[in-house]
Amino acid sequence: MYAWNDKSWTNAHAALGHDATLSDVDHGMLAGSRVATAMGWRKVEAICEGDQVLTFDGGLQTVVAVRRQVIFAGETAAAIEDWPMLVPAGALGNREEMRIPARQAVLIESDTAEDVFGDPFALIPVASLEGFRGITPSRPADRIEIVTLHFAGDEIVFANTGALFYCPKATDILSDIFDKGEPSYSVLSQEQADLLVSFLELESETHGSVAPTCAQLAA
Repeated sequence: MYAWNDKSWTNAHAALGHDATLSDVDHGMLAGSRVATAMGWRKVEAICEGDQVLTFDGGLQTVVAVRRQVIFAGETAAAIEDWPMLVPAGALGNREEMRIPARQAVLIESDTAEDVFGDPFALIPVASLEGFRGITPSRPADRIEIVTLHFAGDEIVFANTGALFYCPKATDILSDIFDKGEPSYSVLSQEQADLLVSFLELESETHGSVAPTCAQLAA
């Protein structure tokens, strides 16, 4: 069902955020990234409100809002820390090379994460993975379209046949005021992310568990 499908739909929604810069981007996928939907793999820019997208914990969920940003990165000198991250094929379970906004959180599974934080799954900004499995900043194209999918609740979606992207729930002023519930997912802080990545790199270098070291340093 989720075989590659090059067919995409023409989207009638106007792009938003023409005056945005890369430093304004906290979530989203670059146009061309594919997500798993009820109709197979589709480019994220072809997704509309009402479409169903496959999520990590909730199965198929309905998209309730789509945010689109067009950024003309060539008009300003973007700081390297804001560049999208180039993720080689296989680095995050993705079947092909992809580029991800620097502050977009991705879900990784690791025994080391469980040793340090008590949970094998960890949400981490992709920029924190710089250097891990060849992940590196990539100079942006002159024009970038970034699409963010929103659902009724926080969700994690499948992209590029394996990578897992965090999508925060749709919010507005009223929901921000009255919704005091705990978020479904929590992204690691910069300090926590750096700690975890250092352990992951050590684990990769030693080809074995670093659980004793993790337990000692995390205590």
